[in-house]
Amino acid sequence: MRNTARWAAALGLTAAAVCGPLTGAAVAAPGAAPSSLYAPSALVLTTGHGGDATTATPERAVTLSCAPTASGTHPAASQACAELRGIGGDFTALKPAGGVWCNKLYDPVVVTVQGVWQGKRVSYESTFGNSCERDSMGGGVFAF
Repeated sequence: MRNTARWAAALGLTAAAVCGPLTGAAVAAPGAAPSSLYAPSALVLTTGHGGDATTATPERAVTLSCAPTASGTHPAASQACAELRGIGGDFTALKPAGGVWCNKLYDPVVVTVQGVWQGKRVSYESTFGNSCERDSMGGGVFAF
């Protein structure tokens, strides 16, 4: 139960920090110019060891904003944003990078993504066999 509470607290705080400024920006006064020409793309990516998000021990969370430019605490924000633009923000379309060899040691790692991609709500969770498999997925989106 303690792990679930930690994940909920970590996700809640990071989502509030990233998505908080986005609230209220969608409503403009009649006849007023829009405040931004870009649909919001702000994500919180988390990782931890365990079989799923409810039982995993959270280890790291990063933010990733891709509009109008790549920013956030993700160590390779530009590369991750380019990768996500190429697949339209569909995390299920990420493929393993070619030429990466990972050992078969089973040490499950779970990744979650919460936020907004081009104005649409995103919620994603995936479990990988180990951290090498996670890091090779998508050329670096989950390598943080």
